[in-house]
Amino acid sequence: MPEDATEEPRDRSAPPSDTGATVELALSDPPPDGVLVEQRDLRDHLPGLEPDRRITDWGRSERVEGLVDRVVYDFLYHYWFRVESEGIDNVPEAGSALLVCNHGGALPPDGIMVAKAIRELHPRRRHVHLAVQRSFQRIPGLGMLLTKIGGVPAHPANIHRLLFDEQQLVLAFPEGRKGTDKALKERYRLRGFEPTGLISAAMRARVPIVPIAIMGAEEAEPLFGRLRLPARLPRLPLTSAVPLPAKFRIRFLEPIATDELGAKPWLERTAQAVGVEQRAEVAS
Repeated sequence: MPEDATEEPRDRSAPPSDTGATVELALSDPPPDGVLVEQRDLRDHLPGLEPDRRITDWGRSERVEGLVDRVVYDFLYHYWFRVESEGIDNVPEAGSALLVCNHGGALPPDGIMVAKAIRELHPRRRHVHLAVQRSFQRIPGLGMLLTKIGGVPAHPANIHRLLFDEQQLVLAFPEGRKGTDKALKERYRLRGFEPTGLISAAMRARVPIVPIAIMGAEEAEPLFGRLRLPARLPRLPLTSAVPLPAKFRIRFLEPIATDELGAKPWLERTAQAVGVEQRAEVAS
């Protein structure tokens, strides 16, 4: 028999001796007298915790995002688009916020430039999650890359979790796909917001909404038309192969507080719509 089998089991509840021997504790055992056990001391014993983990629960990879940032974003931000930003102080230093921005261009680089501006100029250099259309994540290759660099499907449940539970910054485009369908002559004319529930998610989480105005994205990627693809895939835009070197100007406006709008402000529009329908039925 091996020598380990002949050793007597140690008493895990015994206090430490003066010989410097360590005490083996189980998570279910109460700490013995004279031994102070802090909560952080037990985190290494919990399953599923990876201190060196580089991928978040959303699939965001620090390595991939860092590589793309150094190789692509730096060049586009500093040399190609020559981005100028103002009002960065309106982005909270701590806590969550929903950033809403105008959208335009065939393959608009406005989202990544806004996220890059926050990483470059913000005192905390905070990361931003991009709310992207779920149809784009179905494109082979592109969907995986969007997830790796911080893209999250624009679903109200995802936005609420990021804002309320994880206290993150989320960048969304209320115009949605309609914002990228604008021709060059219609640039910088806001389309109607899509009913995706992004604003409602921010109201439910009671977090501030920071409006952002960006100029230059629609000149960098002018839209000439779209190519239809099979079902379940978005139409591919017909535009220049390389983004044009248009100068970007980003302005972060004052945040709009949502924690003082009442108990359920997201239901007001629904109630108004129901009232209009009822009045229309009575009139008919």
